[in-house]
Amino acid sequence: MMRSIRLRLFVILLASTGAVWLLAVLWTYFSVQHQVEKVLDARLTEAARMVSSLITDHHIDVAAAVNAATATDVPLSFETEQGDYRRQLSCQIWSLEGQLVSRSESAPRISLSDHQDGFSETLVDGARWRVYAVVNPTLNVRVLVGDSLEIRDRLVADVVKGQLFPAVAILPVLALLIWLSVAQGLRPLNRIASLIAGRSADELHAIGETKAPSEIKPLLTSLNSLFRRVEEARDREKTFIAYAAHELKTPLAGLKTQAQVALRSEDKNVRAKALSQISKSVDRTGRLVRQLIDMASVDSADRRSDLEAVNFPLMFAELITDLDSLCSRAKVAVIVNELNVGELRVRNANLLRLALRNVVENAVQSSPPNTVVLINSRINGENVEFEIIDHGAGIDPTELTKVRERFKRGHAAAGEGSGLGLAIVDMAMLKLGGGLNFKRVSDGFAAVLALPLERSDADA
Repeated sequence: MMRSIRLRLFVILLASTGAVWLLAVLWTYFSVQHQVEKVLDARLTEAARMVSSLITDHHIDVAAAVNAATATDVPLSFETEQGDYRRQLSCQIWSLEGQLVSRSESAPRISLSDHQDGFSETLVDGARWRVYAVVNPTLNVRVLVGDSLEIRDRLVADVVKGQLFPAVAILPVLALLIWLSVAQGLRPLNRIASLIAGRSADELHAIGETKAPSEIKPLLTSLNSLFRRVEEARDREKTFIAYAAHELKTPLAGLKTQAQVALRSEDKNVRAKALSQISKSVDRTGRLVRQLIDMASVDSADRRSDLEAVNFPLMFAELITDLDSLCSRAKVAVIVNELNVGELRVRNANLLRLALRNVVENAVQSSPPNTVVLINSRINGENVEFEIIDHGAGIDPTELTKVRERFKRGHAAAGEGSGLGLAIVDMAMLKLGGGLNFKRVSDGFAAVLALPLERSDADA
């Protein structure tokens, strides 16, 4: 398989040119053959009628008439110097009773043809002849003028060779010109490759497209789009690292401070309070680390083509168990209120598990003490929806877009959480082909995860 565009174009152009030349040679061959047959048939006709006319008018005797007709050289442009095409006509005069009256020097002694008038093709001594016959009723004779078809074929072949040989001779020159033309045509690609090769890893600005050929502009557009996405990804990565460092620095500083207080204080109550704060800081740091891992997992996840069966009652039971310690500290209960779905197939069960855990965890942290977080699920048309309702302050409508971003928290949650939970949920749902929505309900605020129903070929 050819991997070089230049070589591929060269072969294609050379093959195309060769094919056109071959078709031209074939066309020339059949065209010349047709034209030569017309010219030579006309010569046969004229020669036969001339012999008949001469012997009828008694202007010349029979033998002289035959020699005069067959000795005439036809001024053809393709006649060779050696005279290969001279005296190729043969003439015979037969009486209508079947006796040979006269013949030319090159004519055979047996009859060229038995037909009475017009053209025919015959085989004489193994050679093919094209013969024209004229009956002279006045002298009771039949004039036959024949032409060797082998000579005709050689004539056509010589004409075609005369065209083919120059074409073959010029083929190397044409191949060189095609190679140079292809190289010149690919020069813009080489220039772009040089520009990209000379860039450092930090140079992600767009390549100018104004002077580029129209065929290369789509490639440049795609490259510039890639550069833009890479630059945005790097900016997000830098922001992510900066925020993560900041968020980790705060609880670690608190841990150090509280540890120093516990070490220096002799008061049991102060030490107990410091240890309690250390425990809270460790929990917060642990949750932040887990969410950072979740974020990385969601970032690297792909939408799978195979379907995984998920048992939702079991998934929610495991989820409630995992959040038991958080619910105990927050004095919030998580209850599966309505579970109208059982086992469904999803593209990536881990992404859905991460999304549900983070949205429920966010609801628990947003809820006042001694309240309940309700989980409802239902099939809504072509979607399955999970509704998580809490009794917190909710999210201000002006902040619905902001809270989907990394390390962004709403005013109602100031000082609480890391600002990663809803960002993880939103990213996971988008990769699953679903979405995250919010709405006010009569007794609180709800986050709704909508996921399209996936059907396998067997289900369909």
